[in-house]
Amino acid sequence: MTLDQGFAFAIVAVMMALFVWGRIRYDLVALLALLASVVAGIVPADEAFDGFSSDIVVIVASALIVSAAVARSGVVEILLRKVGRFLGSAQSQVFGLVAAVTLLSAFVKNVGALAMLIPVAFQLARRTGTSPSVLLMPMAFGSLLGGLMTLIGTSPNIIVSQMREQITGEPFRMFDFTPVGLGLAVAGVLFLAFGYRLLPPPRKAAASMDAAFRIGGYTAEARVPADSSSVGKTVAELEALGEGEASVATIIRERFRRYTPSDDWTLAADDVLLLQGEPGALETVIAQGKLRLAADEHTADEQMPDEERSVVEAVVTGDSMLVGRTVAEVRLAERHQVNLLAVSRSGERIAHRLRTLRFQAGDLIVLQGREDALPETLGELRCLPLAGRDIRLGRGRQGFVPVLVLAAAMLLLALELIPVTIAFFGAAVLLLAVGSLTLREAYEVVEWPILILLGALIPISDAIRTTGGTELIADGLSKLTIGLPPLGALTFIMVVAMAVTPFLNNAATVLVMAPIAASLAAALSLSADPFLMAVAVGAACDFLTPIGHQCNTLVMGPGGYRFGDYWRLGLPLSIIVVVVGTPLIAWVWPLTAS
Repeated sequence: MTLDQGFAFAIVAVMMALFVWGRIRYDLVALLALLASVVAGIVPADEAFDGFSSDIVVIVASALIVSAAVARSGVVEILLRKVGRFLGSAQSQVFGLVAAVTLLSAFVKNVGALAMLIPVAFQLARRTGTSPSVLLMPMAFGSLLGGLMTLIGTSPNIIVSQMREQITGEPFRMFDFTPVGLGLAVAGVLFLAFGYRLLPPPRKAAASMDAAFRIGGYTAEARVPADSSSVGKTVAELEALGEGEASVATIIRERFRRYTPSDDWTLAADDVLLLQGEPGALETVIAQGKLRLAADEHTADEQMPDEERSVVEAVVTGDSMLVGRTVAEVRLAERHQVNLLAVSRSGERIAHRLRTLRFQAGDLIVLQGREDALPETLGELRCLPLAGRDIRLGRGRQGFVPVLVLAAAMLLLALELIPVTIAFFGAAVLLLAVGSLTLREAYEVVEWPILILLGALIPISDAIRTTGGTELIADGLSKLTIGLPPLGALTFIMVVAMAVTPFLNNAATVLVMAPIAASLAAALSLSADPFLMAVAVGAACDFLTPIGHQCNTLVMGPGGYRFGDYWRLGLPLSIIVVVVGTPLIAWVWPLTAS
């Protein structure tokens, strides 16, 4: 072992120990490791930041933006609402939701796909009485399995594709992962549909900040435009869009006639509706019912770009200038450049149009205005802002536009007309240009710690290779695999990648293990492709802990899970992945080099 190899191994060993210790954030650990590598001389100073310009970083960031745009389009909710009536039992719900998130994760980054469907799972759980803990962990595992099916489903696939290009000169293509990933996904979904019973008895989930705001339903005012799809529909059909979380309290027709509608009341063009519910449900009803929020008709600043608009919840204090006055009297839009979107008043049902409502101390209000001016405006109005949750009321949706853009990018990739980096970068930029996401929202959805981790680890991974460390490790592993058949060596690599991932992070596992796997294949005179596939599968399939993948972490609090709960369902699933995956990889990607 040379001195440079010793430095490389020592830095990686300390980095892994710090990852396991968990007291220092993983992105800072990666940056410290990069700095140590530069000081030790194993990463040249002029190459230290090459990782941040890597295609891997661009693809992952772009995929997150595209995923968020699709998630906020509302299309997934519409599709699942159509099949929700068939999901009555817990088993059918697990199968339906896991199958949906698995399929979606093939085309949207798996953490994004899971984030889209978690609210649907909670709606289904509330409606049927099923515990969310029965649904969420199987969904998280399903999203990991779905990510195996395409290049863009999960970060390990993207990274291993780029690593293959460095090693062999040719990257994996969009659907090269599909034969193996599809087989594993089918086996995994079937297991989860029955295996969810291995989970411990449901516990109370960790309360989210949203629960603190459920003081009472807000009232929002919306109009039914003449070209709205709600014209001719009944009140019950409109309320169904909110999954029981929003209701039509009052209908105002012919400007002054006020009615309390029954479920079979038919909506007409230009009806003004007073809707009651939580902001999320109100936003869904308004967006999917093609209604027009009253504030949109006389916006505070029609020239205000969408990315500069922000929405905030606030409480009207006793000495606020709003108390005892109406919106028109205060001239919120003209004088203060904010729009009133909704009002909640404890113990009272609001039946008046919002512009005629006289504010009272203690009213909860939702205001929309310019982001940089809202704090000062709230101070002038003597309203106390509430913090803690994302309110999308008044921001609108783009419908099928994000899905069409994503489909176009997939088609261009499938036809190999453009490289994956340009496909996703182009899709992300186009979605920002058409307003599917504002720039501010895009910056919020990008997981900057993950990008920093990738950018810092890429030079370290290269250092292990350039110092000869990968060949040294491969020689050691080849000695451990002496006497094993080629399939046994392939299984060994997958198990090692699966075991390392909970401690090293899936992206870091690929960066470290892919060169080692390729070197081991060369030492055994075997093809590198199946070994790289085994690394991708092993790194993507962390079912044993909540820390190895963001999807597992995402459901831990809402599902009320403990650290030790994951292995109960994850261990048998991991065994299935190894037992099914290794022969499937060897069949699709022959072990002997052609």
